[in-house]
Amino acid sequence: MTVHPQTRFVLPDSLNATEPPEARGLARDQVKLLVAEGSTITHTRFDRIGDHLRPGDLLLVNTSGTLAAAVDGTWITGAGVAPVVVHFSTALDDGNWVVELRNGGAPMFGGTSGDQVELPRGILTLLAPYQSDSNRLWRAKPPVTDMVGYLQRHGRAITYSYVNKRWPIASYQTVFARDPGSAEMPSAARPFSFELVSRLAAQGVLIAPITLHCGVSSLESHEPPLPERYDVPEHTARLVNWVKGNGGRIVAVGTTAVRAIESAVAADGSVVAARGWTDLVLGPGHPAAVVDGLITGMHAPEASHLLLLEAVAGGGTVQQAYDAALHERYLWHEFGDSCLILR
Repeated sequence: MTVHPQTRFVLPDSLNATEPPEARGLARDQVKLLVAEGSTITHTRFDRIGDHLRPGDLLLVNTSGTLAAAVDGTWITGAGVAPVVVHFSTALDDGNWVVELRNGGAPMFGGTSGDQVELPRGILTLLAPYQSDSNRLWRAKPPVTDMVGYLQRHGRAITYSYVNKRWPIASYQTVFARDPGSAEMPSAARPFSFELVSRLAAQGVLIAPITLHCGVSSLESHEPPLPERYDVPEHTARLVNWVKGNGGRIVAVGTTAVRAIESAVAADGSVVAARGWTDLVLGPGHPAAVVDGLITGMHAPEASHLLLLEAVAGGGTVQQAYDAALHERYLWHEFGDSCLILR
């Protein structure tokens, strides 16, 4: 059954962030920040986020690094050849990858098992649709074994039509990036600078790592997130439990961090070390059990991420935050402004 977010809005094209804030004359940490706590909305700047965090609060940060996951190729089918961009989404346990083929900015459907895509210095072979009810994503045999190195040499960052030019892969990395693996940037952490992290640590705000490798985002309305690889280390699990036991708040940096930590909740409500694949989908039937708030960018209408926000803070708070963001002309997407939502 498809579940729709309660939060409703129309996003004008003028509020799509078309370039990084640095290209607009701002430092990473100078984007707008909307703080929604209960019925209170505050407009500030991201480098002042410490004004809304307390000593003893814990930030959960995603250490996944962004891959240069888009590669130009030529799709070879029984009907002929076609130019295509391959989006390498997710590395599977057997060495194959989940991929999406796109042309002119739109997904390409209608592939057949055995089709090949000629790529720089190699061939990608489509094996089977990744989902039983769709052939948008494919399980595929990659051209080489070391795909991280291959993408560094031949790939570029995945972009969508609202971004007006290609930006270097460094524009798609966060200060926490350590483990390459995300097809698209875990962008909630992008506004953090090293200087801001130092100030927060000096203030007594704690920081702990998790890893969740993001696959390609879905542009299909209401489509839930696909399974993703995650890792909640033992020391992070212990720190989360300690902070909760001592009255601190758990603030996830991004929907990825929420999904990872909530996937590691035991039956008694405590957090345990966990790793593997998560298919957790938070929403009305599965509210957040551990997270007290999250830092996030602005999500598109009907995105499944909105359900996750509502699972943390409630539909009313999220609707109020988005109404305020639209009124104050916040910018959307990975290069846009930010929001801190607290229960």
